[in-house]
Amino acid sequence: MTDTNADKKSLRRMVRQRKAALTAEQKQAEAEAVFAAIEAQPQFACAHSILLYHSLPDELPTHDVLQRWCASKLIFLPRVKGDDMEIVHYDGILVTDNPFGIAEPAGEPYDGVVDLAIVPAVGVDRNGNRLGRGGGYYDRWLGRHKCRAAWVVALDCQLLDAVPAEPHDALMGGVFTPSFQKIFQHA
Repeated sequence: MTDTNADKKSLRRMVRQRKAALTAEQKQAEAEAVFAAIEAQPQFACAHSILLYHSLPDELPTHDVLQRWCASKLIFLPRVKGDDMEIVHYDGILVTDNPFGIAEPAGEPYDGVVDLAIVPAVGVDRNGNRLGRGGGYYDRWLGRHKCRAAWVVALDCQLLDAVPAEPHDALMGGVFTPSFQKIFQHA
């Protein structure tokens, strides 16, 4: 294991412990702050198509905002296919017929342009470096598809001083936590 991989593994363990200390109510309150900040951005107002995610219990909750945004935006959710990720229009129906037991949409994959991608993280730093779960799904998808902006969202306990970055790691165009929001010029 390289030093970078070992560092990432250590950071994932540390953040997992931090998140375990939060209640569901605390996570929901942080999610409301994050998504209010996103909804205040001009890029969000102009976005027609948005890639979101159906949150897992240890992620920044998205279930409420998913329903709210469906009323005015074209929402896509990720679906894992082997070692890859594709995105599918969310029509309100999710299925869990995958090896991970994760709720995913069942429609046809979408290969068009996405105006805004909202990406989950295990950890993130103030420069837009994102620490994922280690599978590289979002990094590969963002590297191959046209997305006008990609913003990472996280709980405050997931905001780190530095995230080790490798050439294959996608640099995020914005970072949104309850206490820190920044959109970068490199986006």
